Amino acid sequence: MTPPRPPAKKSAPRPAGAPARKTTAGTGFGSNFGAGRGPAPGKPAGAPAGKTAPRPAAAPRSGTKPLPPPEPLAEHEIDALQALLDTLPASHDALDVMSLDGYLAGVLLQPDPVPEVRWLAHIVDVDGKAPPPRFDVQRLHQLVRRRHAELAHAISERDWFDPWVYELDDAASPSEVVMPWVAGFATAVDLFPALMDRHEPALMEPLALLYRHLDPEDLEDADELLAEIETLEPPETLDEAVEDLVRATLLMADVSLPQDKPAGKPAAKSGGRPGGPGGPRRPGPPRR
Repeated sequence: MTPPRPPAKKSAPRPAGAPARKTTAGTGFGSNFGAGRGPAPGKPAGAPAGKTAPRPAAAPRSGTKPLPPPEPLAEHEIDALQALLDTLPASHDALDVMSLDGYLAGVLLQPDPVPEVRWLAHIVDVDGKAPPPRFDVQRLHQLVRRRHAELAHAISERDWFDPWVYELDDAASPSEVVMPWVAGFATAVDLFPALMDRHEPALMEPLALLYRHLDPEDLEDADELLAEIETLEPPETLDEAVEDLVRATLLMADVSLPQDKPAGKPAAKSGGRPGGPGGPRRPGPPRR
């Protein structure tokens, strides 16, 4: 099984209002759900059936004050991260910031922690090729570790987070826009298959929420997953598609990283964006 390949031509993030860059990525799938590569963007799989995904469980609250979330990367730091990845030669199949974000989510959802040295190795090249001698790997790791910590905190607390998703152009469908994020997630679960090897029925629906954005032809030998995708309506808006990335992530966390609820304490509402499902998104990186 081959992990997904990042865009053949990378470019630094553009400021808001600048022409969007086209992004494509392939993906590989490990587990009993099938194996494939190279999804074509813009072909969301799913027939209208009106099925709504469940909400993830709230994280248990203890009597101790929770730690504050890590400081998120500022827009200029995300731009710097993409610019750094853009300096890699064509011989390296590096992730871009969108696929990197999904990749980190897939790493963090593993039932057992993946050693840092292992997951860091596949960012500059999905096959684990070492970076060039003069590449600033220290700066790359510094920025990536901060995003990893931010996502780890959100997943642990079952809180909303802002996926790094940027519009390709005004005509792009929601599935085209979020597909690189999903491809990055698929890279992680292909490289680190412990999550998919659990074969938990409760994983099927959140996986369908993600993989419906990929070409069904790339989901080989995945009849059960395809059947689940058919029960879901495709997202009508980008806001809905992005929210489902978060919902799917937190639902999978309930399976692979379960948390016991303290006796006698009701679960707090979580897993939604600020203001509820219809609330505004927090400001994110500039549109690309």
